[in-house]
Amino acid sequence: MQHTFDLAHINEAARYFLAANPPKVVLFHGEMGAGKTTFIKALCVALGVKSPTSSPTFSLVNEYEATEGLVYHFDMYRLKSETEALDFGIDDYLFSGNWCFIEWAEKIPNLIPDEHLVVTLTVVADGKRELKF
Repeated sequence: MQHTFDLAHINEAARYFLAANPPKVVLFHGEMGAGKTTFIKALCVALGVKSPTSSPTFSLVNEYEATEGLVYHFDMYRLKSETEALDFGIDDYLFSGNWCFIEWAEKIPNLIPDEHLVVTLTVVADGKRELKF
């Protein structure tokens, strides 16, 4: 599927995405500045997260309480190996049945569950974003 939106309508784009009933493990691809973290924040809002959200660049994973369960937001950018992900227990997160939103998942290709969805965000004309999944 494909959807183009401007940042003023990012919350509507998040609801559109969730209405497609994606699997709980979602990999986000896109250049730096494409809006991956911003879109994940909008997804958290749509899932009922009330607490402030932020990029897990330094913590690797942030956990949020949503209306129904937990949301885990990962940023694998700083990982040097898949072993580092295993060391912090990524398997427990990925197979928890909770939402797992993963940025820079290409750093851990052998650890991703079979049931997942790849989302690509691209900056297009007029600063709009194109969402493909």
